[in-house]
Amino acid sequence: MAKSPKRSGDVAKPDTPSAAEIEAIIHGTHGDPFAFLGVHEAGAGHVARCFIPGAETVIAYNLAGEPIGELVQHHDAGFFSGPVKLDGVLPVRYRATRGDAEWTVTDPYSFWPILGPMDDYFIKEGSHLRLFDKMGAHPIKHQGVDGFHFAVWAPNARRVSVVGDFNDWDGRLHVMRLRRDTGIWEIFAPDVRAGATYKFEIVGPHGELQPLKADPFARRAEMRPKNASMTTPELEQDWDDEAHRKHWASIDQRRQPISIYEVHAGSWQRRDDGSMLSWDEMAARLIPYCVDMGFTHIEFMPVTEHPYDPSWGYQTTGLYAPSARFGEPEGFARFVNGCHKVGLGVILDWVPAHFPTDAHGLRHFDGTALYEHADPRQGFHPDWNTAIYNFGRQEVLSYLINNALYWAEKFHLDGLRVDAVASMLYLDYSRKEGEWIPNEYGGRENLEAVRFLQQMNHHVYGSHPGIMTIAEESTSWPKVSQPVHEGGLGFGFKWNMGFMHDTLSYFARDPIYRKYHHQELTFGLLYAFSENFVLPISHDEVVHGKGSMIAKMPGDDWQKFANLRAYYGYMWGHPGKKLLFMGQEFAQWGEWSEARSLDWNLLDYAPHEGMRRLIRDLNFTYRSKPALHARDCEGEGFEWINADDQENSVLAWLRKAPGEKPVAVICNLTPTYHERYELNLPAAGRWREILNTDAEIYGGSGKGNGGRVEAHATGSGWAKAGLTLPPLAVIMLELEQ
Repeated sequence: MAKSPKRSGDVAKPDTPSAAEIEAIIHGTHGDPFAFLGVHEAGAGHVARCFIPGAETVIAYNLAGEPIGELVQHHDAGFFSGPVKLDGVLPVRYRATRGDAEWTVTDPYSFWPILGPMDDYFIKEGSHLRLFDKMGAHPIKHQGVDGFHFAVWAPNARRVSVVGDFNDWDGRLHVMRLRRDTGIWEIFAPDVRAGATYKFEIVGPHGELQPLKADPFARRAEMRPKNASMTTPELEQDWDDEAHRKHWASIDQRRQPISIYEVHAGSWQRRDDGSMLSWDEMAARLIPYCVDMGFTHIEFMPVTEHPYDPSWGYQTTGLYAPSARFGEPEGFARFVNGCHKVGLGVILDWVPAHFPTDAHGLRHFDGTALYEHADPRQGFHPDWNTAIYNFGRQEVLSYLINNALYWAEKFHLDGLRVDAVASMLYLDYSRKEGEWIPNEYGGRENLEAVRFLQQMNHHVYGSHPGIMTIAEESTSWPKVSQPVHEGGLGFGFKWNMGFMHDTLSYFARDPIYRKYHHQELTFGLLYAFSENFVLPISHDEVVHGKGSMIAKMPGDDWQKFANLRAYYGYMWGHPGKKLLFMGQEFAQWGEWSEARSLDWNLLDYAPHEGMRRLIRDLNFTYRSKPALHARDCEGEGFEWINADDQENSVLAWLRKAPGEKPVAVICNLTPTYHERYELNLPAAGRWREILNTDAEIYGGSGKGNGGRVEAHATGSGWAKAGLTLPPLAVIMLELEQ
């Protein structure tokens, strides 16, 4: 016999919930609170059940504010239920009282789910590329009510609750709904406002309560030493960078001038009281400085949230959250927008290789090794005492790939410099025999990490054609900066660690011994075009007892400055994009420390101001002369003129680009002054001296060629010129005709 339809306003019989289920709710052990709490059909009508600790009476209301039923207390801990007059399973509010106190609670268990079957499908498949819009905490209006939707992946947990200052950190009040196909827990928490602090309370698979966990997808976090996540509005920024992004999406980046200024945001400059600058304060100082200095990009050491200042951001606990040290996330968006308006790119140092083991972080997130490997031979990094991501789990890959896409989309970043790639590629990295597990073929290559890097680059370049990814990779792994479809890792560029090592080794030597180590400067040209290289003088070279760049140079103070000027001239004339760490552009004496500002007072002294002027002029020369940049990554852009004069420690080469005037780079790397050094140049005529690191304006001795050099034809196809070579200096000559 067919059932008669329910009539609007039908009232159910009095509710008689089981004592066992009530106890489970009160003690936070109920297996599925959504099946018991909230509004449910009961016979001809509906019943509402709620747990409101401390309440003595509860009246239910619909969202229009009309009373729909007075609930009965079944347990003095605060459990109530009873019939309600509703036309369906709809959201309800409760007015609770205790003595003279009265408060309102919107029932989170009376709302439908947010995530749908298509989300489940793409998440399960590993192809969901907008997880950052679904996971974490997002403000929404759901079934007519404002609040935040929370979602977190914890497939092995017995219970997951969102706790925060909006529920007195009580894990019984917002127990989340498990989506069993994906292991994702979600809940819509009505009436939660932006700026609330929250974490996830997780009960592991065996009933063990875990330390409260920060949200892996949190877009904002508390200022250290606090470490809760914070609800935040969706990022809003009026972008004025269409021309900037269109330019970088339309050109071959390998053939563009790229000169990167590497910055630690917390110590570039500080306020007078020693505190860190906000993004807006940094924008007012750093952007004009970089424009004036001629840099094309700013590369920030990690600015994602991290608990420990001396980690410099490389031990991050919040991959999606710009650090609270510098203000709210919108400040960082404004900074990037400000850079783009004046043509500066912004690159973020990105750390997908490992994560710290802080209790509130990803380690043993749901009571199991979830983001990391369970076996320490795979899941623990001996160098940094950190956990290593399990690149074999599709969910972990999705988490990291979505993070790369998040920074590119939401903050319009121009690039990601990927940290510690070598540690990802090799299973035996920093491990002894027996401390690592071979791959399926018995080798040391981490094939899962290779697939991750290829997928990441594929998706990032596929959806953001103007972006660049740069690998910090210190080995000879092949095709790091070759396309994925050609068997490469898919990076746009790779740091040239060999260049850094060999050149610093050479320039640290007393010039009298350099003739015995000439090959340290010539060897790099054997592989200079095997990858798309960035030449890095990074923070790693000026910390941990290595001293500053000027302190590495030999000789007295004059020679130290001359050597360093020559080093920079050599680097800017060498094939490859350029990167210089902050402070080295004005020859900071002291080793860098993250705890204080750079020594800007040194610019009051002529040798330091001269060094700054040299870097500025090197940048503008490099950018304005296509011969110096347009074939940085291709062999046709370089030709030796003289690679064999080790006796005088003189090197000379030609930089070229199709249809452009060639530039000759000549390096005299001893203090010997040559008044007429004979050199072959590729064309007869007048060559203009466009740069001389020994110029007086840079702090040099002022020796040079009076601005021009005449090269005379010899009949051999080359022309001969007699050059003045200043001591410990580099000159650049450009053919005038």
